[in-house]
Amino acid sequence: MSTNVFSQVETLLELVERPSRYINHEWGASALDPNADYRACMMYPDTYEVGQANQGLAILYSILNAQEGVSCERAYTPWIDMADCMRALDIPLYGLESGDALKDFDLIGIQYPHEMAVTNILESLDLAQIPLFSKERSLDDPLIIAGGPSVLNPEPIADFFDCVLIGESEEQIIKFVDAHRKALAEGLSREDMLFALSQVPGVYVPQFYAELPKEEQSRAIYAPIKEGVPEKVKRQIVTGFKNTDPLASHIVPYAATVHDRVAIEILRGCSRGCRFCQAGMAYRPVRERTADQIVSAVLEGLKKTGYDEVSLTSLSTTDHSQIEEILTRLNKRLAITGVRISLPSQRMDSFGVEMAALVSGSKKGGLTFAPEAGSQRLRNVINKNITEEDIEKSIEGAFKAGWRRIKLYFMIGLPSETDDDLRAIGELAQRAYEIARDNCEPSQRSAIQITCSAAIFVPKSHTPYQWFGQVHPDEIKRRIEVLKESMPQKGVRLNYHASDTSYLEAVLARGDRSLAQLIYEVWKRGARFDAWTEQAQEKLWFETAEELGFNLLELACKSYGYKDPLPWAHIDSLVLNNYLEMEDLRSKMSQITEDCTFGLCTYCGVCTRTNADIDLAGDRLVE
Repeated sequence: MSTNVFSQVETLLELVERPSRYINHEWGASALDPNADYRACMMYPDTYEVGQANQGLAILYSILNAQEGVSCERAYTPWIDMADCMRALDIPLYGLESGDALKDFDLIGIQYPHEMAVTNILESLDLAQIPLFSKERSLDDPLIIAGGPSVLNPEPIADFFDCVLIGESEEQIIKFVDAHRKALAEGLSREDMLFALSQVPGVYVPQFYAELPKEEQSRAIYAPIKEGVPEKVKRQIVTGFKNTDPLASHIVPYAATVHDRVAIEILRGCSRGCRFCQAGMAYRPVRERTADQIVSAVLEGLKKTGYDEVSLTSLSTTDHSQIEEILTRLNKRLAITGVRISLPSQRMDSFGVEMAALVSGSKKGGLTFAPEAGSQRLRNVINKNITEEDIEKSIEGAFKAGWRRIKLYFMIGLPSETDDDLRAIGELAQRAYEIARDNCEPSQRSAIQITCSAAIFVPKSHTPYQWFGQVHPDEIKRRIEVLKESMPQKGVRLNYHASDTSYLEAVLARGDRSLAQLIYEVWKRGARFDAWTEQAQEKLWFETAEELGFNLLELACKSYGYKDPLPWAHIDSLVLNNYLEMEDLRSKMSQITEDCTFGLCTYCGVCTRTNADIDLAGDRLVE
């Protein structure tokens, strides 16, 4: 019998901020199947307004509710005021649709969107009154699984999860739930059930893997300890991307979310090959929806939700081969409706500016570009395939087309970075300001806003820079001073993010299973919502780490050799390790690698290691 807590929750709503985070019956939410014999919940480890906007969870929510006999709900991490009230009154975390306690469900799927969500994962499990460690759970507890962008190195969170789904889960989640339902029907023991689930492609069951003795560690640190589980768990990709529903969610929340609009994923994957970008490696190969499918999905989404804005999402939206046709058709269909189309990512070239102009109409807000580095040398090092001419033409085109505000994003601490590279950021900012002044009327020059933002580079697993350690914070502080001195005195604003959070992120991105002890202890001492600037407790992390014998700066700044064992080596991203090594070597020689969408195959291995047919003319996956 399920425990329904809505009546208790109602008494708290007047005591907490944004009570709409905790109530149900939003427009478009799935109606629960009263005859379902299997109950799942998709959880996002952050507040409602952040999690409800997540496309990944929305996709899985829709897919599971379409399966016969399966009912799927949503849950989010309550904000601090609500969490404290729930603990004081012993109210467990619940599914938003039914109000039933999560501890009574069969499956809880938790998105791992970024490394700093780790304490919120524990916060959510504890509020749900579910044991935090997998080894402490029994068959009476829900199965706790993880997925999402950050599971390519699952080891720091491995002890908290029964299973980790590696890769894209649209097809995988159906197979997984079918296997779980079968195991429950057969009355299997917990170990036998987990073994059965480990046979589903792309499913990693951490308890069946352990650290090898030092003398046996060659390339990998962790290896199977149970016969029959895969030596390497392969990332799954959706080969039928065009057949999936482009309108992931029809839900209209009561309150504004971080992306309060219809979101249509038009393209998956990116082959530009930026060497620092994990997503660019981990979501290969490139797959597109057709223009007809995208336009139909946009119109359907607007009709079902009533939103007045549509976002065409992907890692690089303006790389879609039919983007000009898509935008032209949408502009015609949506003329005089007041609906705005937004492109969250665009190319830094004249074509990108042209596409931005197509959707902005007379409303020119701001344009954001990401040169990443100030000098051409360093852009070649990181394989950011844009030239000085591309950058200058983009800025010129933007101001000629009527924009008066642009943002330029850079990273500090990239491999081989020198002071000259940092000074080049200031020189680029100065040129941007001069180009802006030359391409707008004198009466409009006071409206020019150029903002340069700089963040600390964080190395990630399964990229050509996975072997690279971070630059020590003392040196980063010195480099920031060099950057500040290089900036123009007029017309340009510099924002920089030099928080210790970047080092915590690096440790969690490349760390091993021993970090679970640290994560647990830091959460126990009060850390939660670490990704929120006002809640971040870097000092607590570093003090706790020191007590437990971890040197976080040493871990963040640690470099690996190509032959060193890596904590994530038993996870196969489908991108060949030889390719990553070669890309790192090309980086050291400042050599660029062409985008295989427009040039020759770069032999990363993804296409040849899948069962999909490949269109060799364009190296795009054909469904």
